[in-house]
Amino acid sequence: MAIQVGDTAPDFTLPNQAGETVTLSSFRGQRAVVCTFTPKMTPLAAP
Repeated sequence: MAIQVGDTAPDFTLPNQAGETVTLSSFRGQRAVVCTFTPKMTPLAAP
């Protein structure tokens, strides 16, 4: 699923570094940065 600049990110829940679950929507109304990392050996990262 591709999103464009200005789109609302889909809600998701993941564990943080302390093992606690965090949901993106819990940051609604605050500034949040979502970073994605693509493993080096995938077609998406190919030059």
